Amino acid sequence: MAVDPLPFVSDLVPQYAGAITQFIYFVVAFAAVYLVGRLVVRPLFDRVLRRRNLDSHARKPLQRVVNFAVVFVAISVAFGFAGYGNFLTSLATIAAAATLAIGLATQDVIKNFVAGVFIYTDEPFRVDDWIEWDGNSGIVEDVSLRVTRVRTFDNELLTVPNSNLTDGVIKNPVAKQKLRQQFLFGIGYDDDIDAATEIIVEEAEAHDGILDDPGVSVRLTELGDSYVGLKSRFWIDDPSRSDFVKTRSEYVQSVKQRFDEEGIDIPYPVRTLDGEVEISGSPATEHLE
Repeated sequence: MAVDPLPFVSDLVPQYAGAITQFIYFVVAFAAVYLVGRLVVRPLFDRVLRRRNLDSHARKPLQRVVNFAVVFVAISVAFGFAGYGNFLTSLATIAAAATLAIGLATQDVIKNFVAGVFIYTDEPFRVDDWIEWDGNSGIVEDVSLRVTRVRTFDNELLTVPNSNLTDGVIKNPVAKQKLRQQFLFGIGYDDDIDAATEIIVEEAEAHDGILDDPGVSVRLTELGDSYVGLKSRFWIDDPSRSDFVKTRSEYVQSVKQRFDEEGIDIPYPVRTLDGEVEISGSPATEHLE
């Protein structure tokens, strides 16, 4: 559309009045839309993110996307308001072609970007969580919109594309406030099952890191070749992997010591080999001359 020149512009530079007026309209429209986005849309979006309990690291990439969207909308509105219709149409055509080409070339990047958005919104895990997936495990150190960085328990850094973590099953043992653990104690067939069960329960109740509610449970689950299997199930409060490993190790050690004191055997497999060994051949003969 044609834009009528501003009167004072027409008086100063008549030959450029139309172009200068369009530019002024463009600047004013851009500034107005941009300010609305920065003063209204951005704070509103920040409040929504805080209500979802996203930390500052998680909010930054999403805030960048909103900032880009505000600038893009401001430019588009300013072009239309200033009457740059032909230029805007050409720009849209070029942008569409470029978007198609870039989209075909960066399918994996876009896939990981979308997966990163889902990680931020669905929160299957957060920074400092211990996760397991596809035979890997470690502590989440950083989550971006393209990759997630995980520190393994051998102190190796894994950079994982986000789509790998959204396309499969992720195990997050510390997502809840409690973690249940299990351990199988083996005793001899001649040992007292009730006495062994009582020791296992007592040692769990005596450990500060094991919860009293829910309490420990012990069930006879296996009759092996050389042992009777008593499986203990116990709960740990607010767990991390290091805490759970330490707690379980201390618990098992205390049960083992009590078994030794009470004369309860922890058998080990015995293998008996039957058969015969036949040696054939003639002894060496020495000829002395």
